Amino acid sequence: MPGPRVFFITGKVLLDDGSPPPEPVAIKRVCSGFTRNEGFTDGKGHFSIQLGQSGGVFDDASDGMDMETRLPGSQAGRDSQIPGMGPQTVRARDLNGCDLEASLAGFRSDHVPLDMRRPLDNPEIGTLVLHRLSGVQGLTISATSMLAPKDAKKAYEKALNAMKKQKWEDARKDLEKSVASYPKYAMAWERLGEVQERENQFDQARASYAKALDADSKFVSPYEHLSAIAVREQKWQDAADASDRLLKLNPVDFPQVWMMNAIAYYQLSRLDVAEKSAREGIKADPKHEFPKLEHLLGVILARRHSYPEAAEHMRNYLRLEPQASDADVVKQELAQLEKVSGPPPATAATQKP
Repeated sequence: MPGPRVFFITGKVLLDDGSPPPEPVAIKRVCSGFTRNEGFTDGKGHFSIQLGQSGGVFDDASDGMDMETRLPGSQAGRDSQIPGMGPQTVRARDLNGCDLEASLAGFRSDHVPLDMRRPLDNPEIGTLVLHRLSGVQGLTISATSMLAPKDAKKAYEKALNAMKKQKWEDARKDLEKSVASYPKYAMAWERLGEVQERENQFDQARASYAKALDADSKFVSPYEHLSAIAVREQKWQDAADASDRLLKLNPVDFPQVWMMNAIAYYQLSRLDVAEKSAREGIKADPKHEFPKLEHLLGVILARRHSYPEAAEHMRNYLRLEPQASDADVVKQELAQLEKVSGPPPATAATQKP
């Protein structure tokens, strides 16, 4: 019997003004609430991907952030929870209920259904248009990129290629050339900060993120990095301040930053603000990519003596992440809450006839 065939997908991404994004944009496969990065666009907005084979090039600022020193357990996102989320061969049945879309904060993407796609189909899917959200001021792309001279852009693109290959020293040198040529290049400063973080140069990284914000105050990505550094270093007021600034500019697209904001205010004993932020994070995360928010809200509510609702959110977390590394700890916390609040209400499925 022949083995499974390969699914290739090609297309391009444009902003709603007809221009290509000035930064690589993630192409994602969304299947029944689960999300997987499949690849990135190039400098002209084009992409060519093989479904199931991407490892993802650029990490989110919050990926790998050690939550265990802040609250019990740690889980950055849900990609790793999908069965077979490593490189894999995708079969036609794996695409049931799946769409392909672009992902860029501050925008909403057109999507293409993948349900009926077969391996021998024409790989070209056309154009995914990113539509800017009304009421969102902060973006993860910067208008300063459009004004960058050719030599600065060339050095920046070389740096991105070096980052893909994890050649951090080469990337740093090219980014330093880029910002020296064009000091207002906000996105180059932000990438330089990322490389400096990789090299554990956190003071230099903070300075680079500050330069990015000086160049473009509506560019929100540096605030996410600054929040993550502050959480890692347990500088709670700094974490609260940086995440507050980002969320004021864009409250829609960053559930992970709502989580950092809630953790910071939890540690500052501002439980009312922490609870509000955790609830906003859950609201901003309809695909449950950050289920740890449910556990976080449960911990906050327990500390506020709202035991029945705290138990409900603990159950939500265990339902979303039954194999989580901290599941046993959360089950113990839930058992303690149920001693105070009582067992969950019986459902139709659990009631005896």
